[in-house]
Amino acid sequence: MVYDGDGKPKGNCDADLVVQAMQDAYENRFAKAVLVASDGDYAGLVRFLLKKHKFYSVLSPHPKDKCSILLKRTGAKIAYINDQRYNLTITQKEKAPDEDGTS
Repeated sequence: MVYDGDGKPKGNCDADLVVQAMQDAYENRFAKAVLVASDGDYAGLVRFLLKKHKFYSVLSPHPKDKCSILLKRTGAKIAYINDQRYNLTITQKEKAPDEDGTS
């Protein structure tokens, strides 16, 4: 078991995600990937997916100055959630009419 700085058990989800994504890429289970992360641990995966033409973009939950330089050096397109707020906002839609055409 590995623990973080606060003494809490730390999962191995970075490595698990990388292995699963590479397996899925080889088996053509997706067309293009979007990685939602700012962690440089994913730079190798991003480079691999770029070479396989299976990568679309990084969507960083952190601002530009907090996103890993390793991800930036991959040459992948990176969008920052704070810059995309308008595009990601869910708006209230009109209620669909009932079966009889009334609302």
